[in-house]
Amino acid sequence: MNRSQEIIRTSWIGIATNLLLAGFKAAVGIVSSSVAIVMDAVNNLSDALSSVITIVGTKLSQRPADRKHPFGFGRIEYFSAIIIAVIVLSAGITSLIESVKKIFDPTEPEYTTTTLIIIVVAIVVKLVLGQYVKRKGEQLKSDALIASGADALFDAIITLATLISAGVMLLWNVSLDGILGALISLVIIKAGIEMLASPINELLGTSIPAELSKEIMKEVSEFEGVHGVFDLILHNYGPDVKIGSLHINVYDTMSAHAIHGLTRKISTFMFEQHGIIMTVGVYAIATGENRHAELQSQVMQTLAAHKEIVQVHGFLYLENERMLSVDVVPDISVHDDAALVDKLTNEIQPLAPDMQIIIVIDHNYCE
Repeated sequence: MNRSQEIIRTSWIGIATNLLLAGFKAAVGIVSSSVAIVMDAVNNLSDALSSVITIVGTKLSQRPADRKHPFGFGRIEYFSAIIIAVIVLSAGITSLIESVKKIFDPTEPEYTTTTLIIIVVAIVVKLVLGQYVKRKGEQLKSDALIASGADALFDAIITLATLISAGVMLLWNVSLDGILGALISLVIIKAGIEMLASPINELLGTSIPAELSKEIMKEVSEFEGVHGVFDLILHNYGPDVKIGSLHINVYDTMSAHAIHGLTRKISTFMFEQHGIIMTVGVYAIATGENRHAELQSQVMQTLAAHKEIVQVHGFLYLENERMLSVDVVPDISVHDDAALVDKLTNEIQPLAPDMQIIIVIDHNYCE
């Protein structure tokens, strides 16, 4: 069973559980003539909506790529997660409004044995369902499933608050409905905002996880002929489609044929190992005893001596065009790129007074 099938299967379990719980509540509500219990059954039917959204989103995300969408539709999963997070957020805000009303205008609830049994059953079922769906979501890296599981868990927490309030009411005749409801609502609102963050960040383009970037850098650097790995960039087009690029250092004595073979090996390895469609660019390291190699050493050492410079690479010397170019990666303390370029250019110029100096400000796209 592949990832998408697992997500859909888990969502169907969520739908079936909510339908069974709704049926149980409806039957009890009709037999006991309780409108409140029947309405709670209807609420369980609406809870199945998040699972339906997850299934629809997962199926749509599996549509094959077309000319207008060459990278496929994988990002639809993120929209599904956003919709479910908005549902959770809306539920939290609605609950907060109703709870605040109860604080200022408390009502005396009536609890029966049947009501308490319904509450206990609902708590147990929702806790088990929520934990299961959320755990599956984490295993499958599905924001939609994680949000759906959290939705079920919050239902259980709200119902638990109702049970606690009922106990306090029965023992001490004190109503805590409003206060408990308000506190839990704030927790739900906070969680809803956090649930929105993950899929929105994926759509905006989040940084590469440090663990993954280190692993890729290490793997590529171990290829024979590679003498440095730089400029790693990854674009996420859904959980199953990643597009990336990086640069490697090779000696300037390596032939075009050998470079072609090396870059092909790296891109093939990246796809097989990580599912990343990787483009590999090349920087040449000057070898031998000549002005090119001498300038390279002097410029690289001079720039690397700056504390605000994290990395120096991409040295290029074109004698016929009288041009010298190099890439630098500043740390996060640098906010004025233009000022840094002027400063470094003025420092490098004396090393090559007859050359045009081009300092390229690069950036780190990893955590």
